[in-house]
Amino acid sequence: MEAHIKLGRLFGIRIGLHYSWIISAILIALSLASHFAAVNRDWGPAVVWGAAIVTAILFFGGIVLHELGHALVAKARGIPVPSITLFALGGVAQIERESGDARTEFWMGIAGPLVSVALGLICLGIARSMGWAPMADPATPAMAVLVWLGVINLVLAVFNMIPGYPLDGGRVLRAIVWWYTGNMDRATRIAAGVGQLFAYGFILLGLWRFFSGQGFGGLWLAFIGWFLLDAARSSYAQVEAMALLRGVRVRDVMTADYALVEADTDLKSLVEDRLLRTGTRCFLVGKDGYLIGLITPHDIGKIDRERWSEATVEQVMRPLRELRTVSPHTPVTDALDLMTRQNVNQLPVVTDGRLEGLLSRGHVLQLLQTRAELHM
Repeated sequence: MEAHIKLGRLFGIRIGLHYSWIISAILIALSLASHFAAVNRDWGPAVVWGAAIVTAILFFGGIVLHELGHALVAKARGIPVPSITLFALGGVAQIERESGDARTEFWMGIAGPLVSVALGLICLGIARSMGWAPMADPATPAMAVLVWLGVINLVLAVFNMIPGYPLDGGRVLRAIVWWYTGNMDRATRIAAGVGQLFAYGFILLGLWRFFSGQGFGGLWLAFIGWFLLDAARSSYAQVEAMALLRGVRVRDVMTADYALVEADTDLKSLVEDRLLRTGTRCFLVGKDGYLIGLITPHDIGKIDRERWSEATVEQVMRPLRELRTVSPHTPVTDALDLMTRQNVNQLPVVTDGRLEGLLSRGHVLQLLQTRAELHM
């Protein structure tokens, strides 16, 4: 979930927005305007919309703080968290790797809901000090904003503690099962299975509400269920894939038969004579007998087609100093994590500065497919 709009940094963590967040922000602002207009019919349109916009901004600020709760625990445990992204269904902290023990997983999972509970209680406490009473309609716009934020943050905490992976409650469940069994893979399978059950429940309940005449709210619940179902299935597939790859080293999967192209080759010749004829998607670049970089169709696509005949491979390639490399002894799971974090499809395999081969996602997928077919 990459951020398309950058907002800044908090505690060294990039905060950004995915394009889908715009849809969510508009829907929440419209819903809040309708809610505030119903709460006090004496408010004018400017007051209603002002309260709605302020509340929406503070609500998304609360989501950022929720995700910061996860992120700061992860960072305290030595796990890098480069960014937090807000999207249509909330927010996600980009935690680069899995926690190494059940205790870390537990506190990472529960930190976000604890932040939401604290925010909810603080908002309701301030509203109470301003004269608001439970079960009574707020008398002022400020009070209405605080009450809505207090309630929604408590609801958010409760929803996230549903014990189905990948919700926060599912991470807590996984941590408990992990601690009890000592097996992270088994714990993830159980938590993801429970997550799928809850997801099916959301889908069925949402469809029932929609066909019962409750309109968009029912479809929205079904959509949330579909999203959770997809995420739970992906988590289950990931743990199965990691189990298949455990114990495999880069040297077992890499190829020493890599494609090499000279640095002074023009792009037109590379595309017409090599790329289109062979389908090879990655070329290592050599010059005077040394490896100096790597070039892929993605790199070539950044150059206008009219310039292909005059632009050389060396001008377009990614230099060796900018490439991430692995050694033949690196676990394939670590190499795959690195490719995912760096958003690359290939990694040069290097020993003491000497090129040994090339590892690609395709090599890993081929191994997974073969092992799955053999039920290994």
